[in-house]
Amino acid sequence: MALIAAGVFGWLIYHYAYDHFSQAAADQNPPQPVDINDVLKATVTALTLVGAVLAGLYSYRKQLLSEGDAHRADASQLAERYTAAAEQLGHGKAAVRLAGVYALARLADDWEEQRQVCIDVLCAYLRIPYQPDPATPGHTVGEQEVRQTIVSVIRSHLQEPDAATAWCPHDFNFTGAVFDGGNFAGSHFRGATSFFGATFGSGTLSFRGATIGGTLSFHGATFSGARIDFERATFNGTVDFGDATFSGGAIRFGRTAFSGGTVDFSSATFRGGTVDFERATVTGGTVAFDDSTFSGTVFEWGTLPVPEGA
Repeated sequence: MALIAAGVFGWLIYHYAYDHFSQAAADQNPPQPVDINDVLKATVTALTLVGAVLAGLYSYRKQLLSEGDAHRADASQLAERYTAAAEQLGHGKAAVRLAGVYALARLADDWEEQRQVCIDVLCAYLRIPYQPDPATPGHTVGEQEVRQTIVSVIRSHLQEPDAATAWCPHDFNFTGAVFDGGNFAGSHFRGATSFFGATFGSGTLSFRGATIGGTLSFHGATFSGARIDFERATFNGTVDFGDATFSGGAIRFGRTAFSGGTVDFSSATFRGGTVDFERATVTGGTVAFDDSTFSGTVFEWGTLPVPEGA
């Protein structure tokens, strides 16, 4: 059928060309006979042009199909890597779980479309119940190393906000997680990060030099002996410590710059410990302690106004 269609199309072009050259020859004075060679040349040229266009369309279509097959193959491979990494994270041995952490981080770098999903899995691991005290039943040997590695991997992806593999715009959900330290120093948070209801029982959680451009929530969190360090951090977004409980430990905002952001300690409870705002600066932002209660807590306010009851 293709050959028949091509033959019919060629015949139509030939007759169109013949009529055109016949009219041109008849208009001459005196009239001239039709040069068949010119008609054949015009027909062949037209057929060649049409064939080139069709060949180009065919090649383009073939390329699209090839690219689609390649994309599906890549997606299938990435999905297999995801399944393997998730299985490693659920393994009984800490060394295998560590390998799963790095595998999932590499997958997040390679799979931009599902990067948030990979991040969610790492965060979900930290939300699994955890006993940091080796003397407590339920403590798992090597678990602390796995968790600290996850925090370290996340921090390493928050250092260069303009990098192609940066995780800065993404969200992090640590709701209800248990932390015994961690280092987010120098990180750039531009999405929503939640430590809602988290427990900080020991160690130091550092946000030193970090830039908070999105929302950072410690709402309802419990700090019992932990040290939270926001030294030299910059707040352009919102940090929520509402309903948080501070029992011992220390939280430092020394030399911190609040530029248009809000730090909210509303309804927080302070029992002992230290809160340090020494040399902090507020430019267009606010620090709120509405309905907070204070009992034996040492405050260093610097140039900030002292809240009522402190």
